Amino acid sequence: MDTGPAIRFAGVHASRGAVEVLRGFDLLIPTGETVALVGRSGAGKSTILKLINRMLAPRTGTIDVEGRSVAAWDRFDLRRHIGYMMQEVGLFPHMTVARNIAVVPALLGWSPSRIEARVDELLSLVGLEPASYAARYPAELSGGQRQRVGVARALAADPPILLMDEPFGALDPVTRGEMHREFGRIQAQLRKTVVLVTHDMGEAFVLGTRVGVLADGALAAIDVPSAIARSSDPRVQSLLQPLLDATAVLEGGR
Repeated sequence: MDTGPAIRFAGVHASRGAVEVLRGFDLLIPTGETVALVGRSGAGKSTILKLINRMLAPRTGTIDVEGRSVAAWDRFDLRRHIGYMMQEVGLFPHMTVARNIAVVPALLGWSPSRIEARVDELLSLVGLEPASYAARYPAELSGGQRQRVGVARALAADPPILLMDEPFGALDPVTRGEMHREFGRIQAQLRKTVVLVTHDMGEAFVLGTRVGVLADGALAAIDVPSAIARSSDPRVQSLLQPLLDATAVLEGGR
């Protein structure tokens, strides 16, 4: 059954300083979909995330989250409705893994027993044994383990929406591939609405149910990965080229 869009942009114009970044931007994201946004630096990818959680306000146009204008949401309620994953995970170094995951539930007034159960549940979900990892500190973890804790923290209060800004960009290629598979497994189970920003078309193809290409302040294209891969639009082709070149090198080495 169609539940309507989780996120909707309609005719949005937004500026960064004196520079207009989005020009009449339109986007519909159905509930449970993962939309991966790609584009050159300055295309407006991160601006879109900041507009969703009201860190920025549009100059004109409307942005709705779950059928309600973001301007009508209480700012704090809106942000607690959203989970966040960024490139620099930002775990608090003086807190254990368990306390890092528990930050938002604690702010929401959850009981200690409920928080403890949720921490154990999430650590198991991301493939970290609670008995082994809950009491560790971030400095005792590998980069991939910190990212897994970051996933758990983003999911802690069971938000329906996740915003992801280059979340795996700092990882080495092998660990990054592992995290792609892990996130895909978790998303297949939980079906969150996800907006992923990345500069990597390959990552967008792996994680996105649809891929949106930003250019000139609007969407140059948005479609399933297989359709984007066949696009003849030069703005899409320019972002595809590094992926095509890498594929050609691999095939040439066989």
